[in-house]
Amino acid sequence: MAFDYTAFFERRIDDIRASGQYRTFVEIERLAGRFPHAVHHHRDGLREITVWCSNDHLGMGQFPAVVEAMHRSVNRSGVAAGGSRNISGNNHTHILLEREVAQLHRKEAGLTFITGYAVNDAVLGVLGKELPGAIFFSDEQNHASMILGMRASRAERKIFRHNDPAHLDELLSATDPDRPKIVAFESIYSMDGDVAPMPELCAVAKKHGALVYVDEAHSVGMYGPEGSGMAAHMGCADQVDLLMGTFAKGYGTLGGYLTGPAPILDAVRSFAPAFIFTLAMPPALAAAALASVRHLRESDNERILLHHRARLLQDLLTDAEIPLVSTESHIVPVLVGDPYKCKELADILLEEYRQYAQPINFPSVARGTERLRINPSPVHSPAAVHRFAEIIDTVWSRLNLPRRPVLPIANHEALEKVSV
Repeated sequence: MAFDYTAFFERRIDDIRASGQYRTFVEIERLAGRFPHAVHHHRDGLREITVWCSNDHLGMGQFPAVVEAMHRSVNRSGVAAGGSRNISGNNHTHILLEREVAQLHRKEAGLTFITGYAVNDAVLGVLGKELPGAIFFSDEQNHASMILGMRASRAERKIFRHNDPAHLDELLSATDPDRPKIVAFESIYSMDGDVAPMPELCAVAKKHGALVYVDEAHSVGMYGPEGSGMAAHMGCADQVDLLMGTFAKGYGTLGGYLTGPAPILDAVRSFAPAFIFTLAMPPALAAAALASVRHLRESDNERILLHHRARLLQDLLTDAEIPLVSTESHIVPVLVGDPYKCKELADILLEEYRQYAQPINFPSVARGTERLRINPSPVHSPAAVHRFAEIIDTVWSRLNLPRRPVLPIANHEALEKVSV
């Protein structure tokens, strides 16, 4: 008999359900001008909820100048680029946006992509494939898109312990000094919210003549002068050769970008399938991103409010002995440590209190470290933050969840498995 493909995948999904790791999507509509309030398409009809897990960290997705820029571009150029960047899709707004991010990061050139994921896949793939005998040195908690890009290049890869410059130094010291070397890490890790020791990592990399590639997806717009990211905030931006950023988080729109030396960016443009064979970012999104970057280069207000709200929530949850994975950044990861309890907690928050915080489980994080990743923002009022903390405390007690447990964080296992 022929192989039953449908039955096979039904069994696989049943296994995921049984493990407690099955993911359900909440159907919502953001309310422009009123976010974080959104409409929830509930089984009992429409109802209003408050969203606490959006990556629109500064609320720029509804900022008037950003919305207006998108409207103007749609009226002028329509809704799509009409092709790849190589074939008819290279819009003037793309060029303006690339110049803007290059200036923001004090780099020679910029290159935009349809997503941040595509940046990591394209750039790391080209570096590993084109540099003769290249070897990657990758933080063990790097994002799946970074891991997949490195793996796809088939270059050798060594893993250094998370945020450990000494281990990186040890690995680099044992490598042929004449081989091309790429040290790749993130500035802020999205699931734990912890911050890389960037000056130390960069110093070790430069000591061994390595190229430094940093994913700043969770810091651009939100840290550093003019929102230029954590490397600039820590004073080591000049040591970062290639800086990846995204418009989908701090800037509230969509797309990714790379900044660095013009010849390297030209090589990525010329060799990367993820750039060559995909539709260009719609001009309207590029226009919106450009407006967002320009505003946040001039305004610190959104960044100040973001960090105030994050610190307030961290303090309230810490006072209630709710375990947090980290308090180093604006990301507030609340550790539950059990997939069933994590989903139950999220379900009660949404169903009974109309507070939406999506459960995070494997493969985004390792098994046993399931959590809610909460993203307070400038559009969450202090009163809303206080109320949300009180609700979490109430439901935490109701579910008899442990307070202040040991934090068994090990994302390396999760991300490595997803990239096999």
